[in-house]
Amino acid sequence: MVGVTKPEECARTSKTYFNLGNEVNTRKKMVITRPEMEIDRYRWMCGSSRPHQYQRGNRSPLGNRGCFECCIKCLGGVPYASLVATILCFSGVALFCGCGHVALTGTVTILEQHFSTNTNDHALLSEVVQLMQYVIYGIASFFFLYGIILLAEGFYTTSAVKELHSEFKTTACGRCISGMFVFLTYVLGVAWLGVFGFSAVPVFMFYNIWSSCEVIKSLQSNATASGDQICVDIRQYGIIPWSASPGKACGSTLESICSTNEFYMSYHLFIVACAGAGATVIALIHFLMVLSSNWAYLKDASKMQVYQDIRAKEEQELQDIQTRSKEQLNSYT
Repeated sequence: MVGVTKPEECARTSKTYFNLGNEVNTRKKMVITRPEMEIDRYRWMCGSSRPHQYQRGNRSPLGNRGCFECCIKCLGGVPYASLVATILCFSGVALFCGCGHVALTGTVTILEQHFSTNTNDHALLSEVVQLMQYVIYGIASFFFLYGIILLAEGFYTTSAVKELHSEFKTTACGRCISGMFVFLTYVLGVAWLGVFGFSAVPVFMFYNIWSSCEVIKSLQSNATASGDQICVDIRQYGIIPWSASPGKACGSTLESICSTNEFYMSYHLFIVACAGAGATVIALIHFLMVLSSNWAYLKDASKMQVYQDIRAKEEQELQDIQTRSKEQLNSYT
């Protein structure tokens, strides 16, 4: 067997490692990640990744256009879905709490003057109404803070803000907080459905009284029959006991109740409060959709983060292989 000389062996080895190095460089060039694509797209749109430097006293060649682009970029970072939901939630809660508070006070006044002259008969009702007014104060304060928190969460999870302020790494704690907001908003939405149904009860009661008064007025205008037989008994709704006196109003007495300012204001304020509860339900459903999409975005971002970590390890391994190949090639040469 003819032996191989040392120069031929060194040449063959150097050729092998040279081909290995070219293969490593080719594999590195073929891998293009999503962040690199986003950076290339940003450079293509803006012309350069570095901001232009201008000396003092010189005007920017962009002029007013630079300010306009800055405003458009800032407006692009606003989470409009969360902003609309927040405004709708604030409006609904304000209508429900404000109108409901005044309407409850007017209702107690009507009962004391026309349906329950004895204070002991409606003492429990007065305490319940006072407790509900305190609950209204708590609801208004809680949803004011909760709406601001959800709006801030929308600002920090929107994709537009991430593009403006570079990439950031999502944590398991952040994803858990977003999931907690989704669950809490779902529970509050179900609770507000019950509030919306409960707020329709006084509207139904006042509508029955108002319709009875309209019947009495129509009978008086047509002079066909007397309206004294048409009565409204508040005791059947369970808000005052059956022992309350008089407990009901008939004919002209009922008509005079409908003509009072307390009845007119309470009836319309209960309608507005019911509409505010419905608007709050819609706002919470909107918030639920926004939070679900943000949570899904954070979940995808975490997967992208894992992919980037794996790719960084692969690049480090390829770089180590290339470094070792160069060291071995230098040792042979």
